[in-house]
Amino acid sequence: MKKNILEEFIQLLNGSKKIVVIPHKNPDGDALGSTLSLNFFLNKIGHKSHVISPNDYPSFLNWMPGQNQIIKYTNEAKDAKELIESADIIFTLDFNDLSRIDELEDIVNRSDAFKVMIDHHENPSDYADITYSEPTMGSTCEMVYNLLSNLNEELIDKKIATCIYTGIMTDSGSFRFPSTTAKTHQVVSSLIEKGADHSEIHQKIYDSYTFDRMQLLGTALSNLKKIDHLPVVYITLSQKELNQNNFKKGDTEGFVNYGLSLEGIIFSVIMIENDQEKIIKMSFRSKGDFDVNQFAKTYFNGGGHLNAAGGVSRTSLQQTESNFLSAVAAIKTQLYD
Repeated sequence: MKKNILEEFIQLLNGSKKIVVIPHKNPDGDALGSTLSLNFFLNKIGHKSHVISPNDYPSFLNWMPGQNQIIKYTNEAKDAKELIESADIIFTLDFNDLSRIDELEDIVNRSDAFKVMIDHHENPSDYADITYSEPTMGSTCEMVYNLLSNLNEELIDKKIATCIYTGIMTDSGSFRFPSTTAKTHQVVSSLIEKGADHSEIHQKIYDSYTFDRMQLLGTALSNLKKIDHLPVVYITLSQKELNQNNFKKGDTEGFVNYGLSLEGIIFSVIMIENDQEKIIKMSFRSKGDFDVNQFAKTYFNGGGHLNAAGGVSRTSLQQTESNFLSAVAAIKTQLYD
């Protein structure tokens, strides 16, 4: 990390301060791993720090060290609001626009606390007093490791190492995405040396499907469609199909990646109906140079990274599918057969 950024952190963390650490709505492994690891570290060096999540997270993450102490705004709004309003510092991790924290956005905006962004997504907004942004980095957890190891590497214990390893592993697709570098593997090696049990973490994340979740995966794969003469596949899941399989938050995590396991496919999409929010949630994944970040921005009010992005549609599932096919037809020269 840049020397001037590190110096700003050193100065900011001098003394004892009241701090809140916030991940994005529907936090994933990287969001929870980065916030929990930073929170452990901050408390170790004498601060009074709490993690406040906008809402709940998938059950396959509920084993992570410190997760039982997370304050969930949807369940504990009063406590969360009071902590934010009294905070000296607010850390926001794994997102770069306050719209990603839902109802917490207005509370954070009104706060006079010093605000810090640590994030690896492109085009960060300018709400933070310190912005530590590394869009080429594969995960926010790897950025947090860089920060903590520069501040005091000896304080990275098994709990912190476990949280950081979880975020790096999940956001890198178990280290197979192009953003995984030699440096990433060096970081992971250090985390294992500090106590992260890589085999146990992988098992808890990927080998803990419920029967309903496995059935839902079967439904998703049966809905998989390929666009003729193009290396593009997509999956649709209706609210009815989710209900039939007793859907729980996080159950569709990773489903979109199955499309990329097909030979010759470079672009995979999943569209998931959400009746409660009146939206179709979309996830985009790609191989090589096809930019799903730009595709999501242009057509589906989203964004993310070159090979991984998200988007949203506010039309019906059927109309969203039609709009997606039209969008692919408009950019088909960027694809190949």
